[in-house]
Amino acid sequence: MPELLIELFSEEIPARMQARAAEDWRRQMDSALEYVSHGGSTAYSGPRRIVYVASDVATLFKPAAKVEYGPRLNAPERALEGFLGKFAAKREDLVEREGKWALNIAPPEEPTSDLLARALPAVLRNFPWPKSMRWGTSPFLWVRPLQRVVCILGGEVLRFPVEHGVVSGDETEGHRVLAPGAFRVTGFADYVAGLRERKVVLDAAERAALIRDGIAALAAAEGLEVVPDDGLLAEVSGLVEWPVPLLGRIDDAFMDLPPEVMRTTMRVNQKYFALRTKDGRAAPRFALVANITATDGGQALVAGNERVLRARLSDARFFWDLDRKQKLEDFLPKLETVVFHAKLGTQGERVRRLVRLAGFIAEGLGADVTQARRAALLAKADLATGMVGEFPELQGIMGRYYALVSEAPEVAEAIAAHYRPMGPTDAVPSQKLAICVALADKLDQLAGFFRANERPSGSGDPYALRRAALGVIRIIRDNQLRIGLLSELLETLFPYDDASALERSEVIASMVAAIKRMGADVSVRVEPQFEDIISTATEVLDFLFDRLRVQLRAEGARHDVVAAILGTTPDDDLTRLLARAEALRALVESEDGANLLAAYRRAANILRIEEKKDAASYTGAELNPADLTLPEEQALAAALDHAAPEAARLLATEHFAEAMAALATLRAPLDAFFDKVLVNEPQFRRNRLALLARLRAAMDSVADLSKLEG
Repeated sequence: MPELLIELFSEEIPARMQARAAEDWRRQMDSALEYVSHGGSTAYSGPRRIVYVASDVATLFKPAAKVEYGPRLNAPERALEGFLGKFAAKREDLVEREGKWALNIAPPEEPTSDLLARALPAVLRNFPWPKSMRWGTSPFLWVRPLQRVVCILGGEVLRFPVEHGVVSGDETEGHRVLAPGAFRVTGFADYVAGLRERKVVLDAAERAALIRDGIAALAAAEGLEVVPDDGLLAEVSGLVEWPVPLLGRIDDAFMDLPPEVMRTTMRVNQKYFALRTKDGRAAPRFALVANITATDGGQALVAGNERVLRARLSDARFFWDLDRKQKLEDFLPKLETVVFHAKLGTQGERVRRLVRLAGFIAEGLGADVTQARRAALLAKADLATGMVGEFPELQGIMGRYYALVSEAPEVAEAIAAHYRPMGPTDAVPSQKLAICVALADKLDQLAGFFRANERPSGSGDPYALRRAALGVIRIIRDNQLRIGLLSELLETLFPYDDASALERSEVIASMVAAIKRMGADVSVRVEPQFEDIISTATEVLDFLFDRLRVQLRAEGARHDVVAAILGTTPDDDLTRLLARAEALRALVESEDGANLLAAYRRAANILRIEEKKDAASYTGAELNPADLTLPEEQALAAALDHAAPEAARLLATEHFAEAMAALATLRAPLDAFFDKVLVNEPQFRRNRLALLARLRAAMDSVADLSKLEG
């Protein structure tokens, strides 16, 4: 069966857009070929082209059946005959739909080439580039001027008009410098071979491998290794069609700069790879990737790049020397004029909130409060330095270097680590001071933007609040911290800066208690001036719990167990919450637990039906021991008398596994109860429903079991 090859050839496509564009192109083409049988498709991307290839494409396809609606069911016979005649149909072909006669029309097979000629212009017009441009007078949009379109089906050119006089054909181009000019292709194998002959490697993964292995080999030859940088590797593989790795030298005069400064200068400005020695020290060499094979072996290319790098590192040297003329603390006044957010004030105002919150967290964690406040005070000071102004990626890193001159090492390390984790693979801070400042930074970010009504939406998260929430969760989970998130959120939202520590503590404690009571008692009221604070704090806490469920789902864990625990116990201690959820998971995944859960659901269903019938609740209903006439109901009552208070005691002391084991003892008497006892026996109905309500209350005190899946 024939093969379909389509290439979209343009001027240089930004490297960051190429991989996504290839996937979008494949998805859109697969959608266009929805009714066409084929053997699978692949997409490729490069600096000047996006390619789609599908194998074993059927030459004919059958369009989707469609429904043609005719006259109403009670229409005159003549109208119905006219409708049948229009489609050459018979009366027995008719079906009733929505009060009308209708026909299911199966269109005849069509050539796949006709479908493509119709569909491709629309696909190109609607291509979802993040940014597009117009050129000339046409309204057609593309990421860069589109120059050629190759479209070959089964070795034959499929022609259709695009825009700007471009018509699909069978001509493409190789390397702009090494093999200029167009050449014809007849299929994918011919296309790939022709490109390689003309110094173009089509597959981005192959280009990345050539770059990675090439610079690694050059580095190893000099006893060095490449600093891993997958992001830069992906970017550079999108900049070159014919990668040629080369090594350059860094002047010794710059080797006393912090390695992060040199690495960032090389990466951001020049797309160079940093090298290091076997013991991890920065090496006086760098790797670059040329897009041509030079006749002199690349000597002129390397020399030119070395000159450019000297200039870049000289700029970095200037900022490094200038910044070190002052202490880090001396940059703080500049933060008073730097706006953090229009609704949240300046960076100076934010620093004061961080100082207060970091000290509050330090008290709870047993960290040095004075040092925590000091680290929080200086955490954002490097934002006002020349180096971070030039390279924002170095915030925190430069703060550490500048703080080491005049501050305690623990404070300097906390400044560097407080932005972490920066992503899912980044390590979390483990030092107590760093934990305090990192949590303060992220909780203030969450609370502030939620209060400013700048919440994440389904379509965007411009202030990276989801990342901040996941950072809070990871810091707490990885360090097994025991902290109350509500207290910390209320502390950062507290409106009275002049309140004493004791006053703040008392008011916050009362608000935490009110929030935790609200879940069980909707009549709880708080002072009007604190309503907005409490509303924001609970919103942020719910957002954190939602992110926790997302993270657990990604890990393949039982996120429904966390939802069940949250459904009955508003707990802002994530470590305790997860320990309780793990104990519940172990229970429900055991044989006794699974059977107990099934029996509990049966009891809950009976109660729901009977309570609806009686328009009354049996929760808390008095149980008459004299009416427990059968041994099975007596045994269940006795088991509840022991298990319920024992589970409550063990939960209160955080012995969660033991509490679940106490509830598991209810399995046997409950099974026997349902096997031998008729709940709706009129004489004993209310008493037996009261007994089941006691069971439900005991189980519901552990978790909202209705939220468990399966």
